[in-house]
Amino acid sequence: MVNKMGFFAEAGPVQIFVSNHLIPDDMEFQSGDVPNYTTSDGSVKIQKESEFCIGTIKDDFLGVISDPGGAV
Repeated sequence: MVNKMGFFAEAGPVQIFVSNHLIPDDMEFQSGDVPNYTTSDGSVKIQKESEFCIGTIKDDFLGVISDPGGAV
């Protein structure tokens, strides 16, 4: 489901909600027959039944939580 508040996705058995606050500023919600988020130049579109992947370990609270060896 895609709406003005964000979109839902599935990763295996888990349903995930991505808030519009976490969607890049250059993407705008487009209502209509097929609601979607589209970049200003139209090159990227997030809509129901589309595949869209984002991955990062750069930002705060992402990446390694602790060293299993105990070293700091």
